[in-house]
Amino acid sequence: MFELKPLSREAVPAALEKAHRYRLLNEPMEAESICRDILEVDPDNQEAAVTLLLAMTDQFEERPACVEQARELLSRIQDDYTRTYHSGIVCERKAKAYLSRGGPRAGHNAYEWFRQAMERFDQAAEIRPAGNDDAILRWNTCARILMNHPELVPDMEEAHHSWLE
Repeated sequence: MFELKPLSREAVPAALEKAHRYRLLNEPMEAESICRDILEVDPDNQEAAVTLLLAMTDQFEERPACVEQARELLSRIQDDYTRTYHSGIVCERKAKAYLSRGGPRAGHNAYEWFRQAMERFDQAAEIRPAGNDDAILRWNTCARILMNHPELVPDMEEAHHSWLE
């Protein structure tokens, strides 16, 4: 159909800045496209991999298929802390997508995803770099959401299965 034009390696830093800016402007598809271009010329670029992952999580509500793609992308993140922390972000944003969309079982599903996020944030907090409490801040956010939404409860009839297993 179309042959994509390659990005030059020299353009990677400026392209990363643009990807960050597009995410801030709530244009995750543009950020995703830029990150994919970067990863084509620099497959090990960790900043592009993380930014791509975040751009994909920004789209969970509109594009549910992004969840599986984001999960696959986690394996490209080399640092254990960063990978674990961002696996929590994936779970948290999936929970928020359920919360926002509503519908049958949304409360149960959101609860389970928030709990998985909190488990990942606990794991990340155990291996976090000194002075980095991001995982604790995210855990607290998830806990507050659960405390402020009493309709979010576990499903007592269904066994809990982790999507990362």
